[in-house]
Amino acid sequence: MASIAPDLAVDASGPFQNYGDRRYRVVEACLRQRINYLDLADGSDFVAGISAFDAKARDAGIYMLSGVSSFPVLTAAAVRRLSAGMSAVTAIRGGIAPSPYAVVGENVIRAIASYAGQPVQRMRGGSSDVGYPFTEQLCYTVAVPGYVPLEPRRFSLVDVPDLRALAVLWPKAKDIWMGAAPVPELLHRLLAGLAWLVRLRIVPTLSPLAPLFHFFANHVRWGRHRGGMFVEVEGIGAYGRPAKRSWHLLAEGDDGPYIPSMAVEAIVRNALAGRAPSPGARAAVRDLELDDYAKVFASRTIYTGMRDDTANQAKPLYQRLLSEAYADLPAPIHAMHDVSANTAAQGRARVERGRNPLARLTAAVIGFPQANPDTPVRVDFTVANGQEIWRRTFGGESFASRQLAGRGRSDGLLCEQFGPIRFGIALVVKDERLVLVMRRWSVFGIPLPLWLCPRTQAYESAEDGRFNFHVKISHPLTGLIVNYDGWLEPIA
Repeated sequence: MASIAPDLAVDASGPFQNYGDRRYRVVEACLRQRINYLDLADGSDFVAGISAFDAKARDAGIYMLSGVSSFPVLTAAAVRRLSAGMSAVTAIRGGIAPSPYAVVGENVIRAIASYAGQPVQRMRGGSSDVGYPFTEQLCYTVAVPGYVPLEPRRFSLVDVPDLRALAVLWPKAKDIWMGAAPVPELLHRLLAGLAWLVRLRIVPTLSPLAPLFHFFANHVRWGRHRGGMFVEVEGIGAYGRPAKRSWHLLAEGDDGPYIPSMAVEAIVRNALAGRAPSPGARAAVRDLELDDYAKVFASRTIYTGMRDDTANQAKPLYQRLLSEAYADLPAPIHAMHDVSANTAAQGRARVERGRNPLARLTAAVIGFPQANPDTPVRVDFTVANGQEIWRRTFGGESFASRQLAGRGRSDGLLCEQFGPIRFGIALVVKDERLVLVMRRWSVFGIPLPLWLCPRTQAYESAEDGRFNFHVKISHPLTGLIVNYDGWLEPIA
């Protein structure tokens, strides 16, 4: 380093859990040469230990930041945003869900194998406790408002700097938990089972299996090429009432694996703009905010959003599911979904029916209306226990469905039920339209594969100042089942 005299050195090698006796030799070399230093360390011990060099870094006038990655920099920034207005933070949970097609580096796998099942320090129940990575799980759905959510994932506890660094920033937090949800699920469960062997001291470590884990992680893949992340905060909100908020991130395609290094990019961009971090050696939990990340995310297919679970409880169904994305919809769509009591709307519609006998039978079972180029339509909304019943009347024919917020495997989805058939639908906000995307379905409570499901093209829009609906339902075996569109206006 002395020969090239860089302004900044970035250590991205790892795994930092296995750096040996002279684990800070790169830090010490940078101190001697007065070179600013960043690393992507994910080991909680390593990140916590860099503070020992704080006084020397200040004297040298350089910054030395450790853990400049998703954990703990991005999580800390999210917690700060989520906890705004809270008098105290009582619990923090978070997790990262990589795409099944993300290339996982060997050092990442070596780090996971080294700490799986080993004791790590974390806050639990208001005191410092011991956790065991990959033997403690929770299920969670990453659901950015207005986008198709990820499939529900099983997250396992991981040894990351957040377990200690966030406890320093929010000392009143009684529980701090951070996890990862590697896929496929089968391999994740296998890793969890092996971690239990370490926890029970049947085997000393999984490190010898790291090459095998690395092979399977990069060759056994299926599912959609998308990943995500969440941070959830519980605390004390206005008037001393409990508050619960969450921040979600969705990364499409190949952009997810870039997120861990984006903190370094953001800090470098800030430094070039004259906003370099202050001198000292520390975990980088205070050196970036979500706005800094937003500038980097903008060039990628990465989307973020927040949900206020406490504030949403009293809101109508569609507002609860869409959260902050609801504000992006035009007023006529708001008028149709601001349903807090029994209301109705009326208008005109055009109905087209399929001619295939199976299509006719399906339409008759559900109660879809007969074909008509122009017919009056009325929709009656009944609200009860957070659910909505929509009774649609075309001319003299009616059919009804029940709508509710999904739970379990349908978490984050709108569930619409027609008799024994239930559909799980993602509410997607795009170009001032509300697009309904089918994600799950079941008959008599039995989940069925999506490829067997009827094909649905449905969206709501605002045209000429009125609410417009467009629904087309078909199936490869029957062709068109029903296609209806039209407009509605609320009845005063």
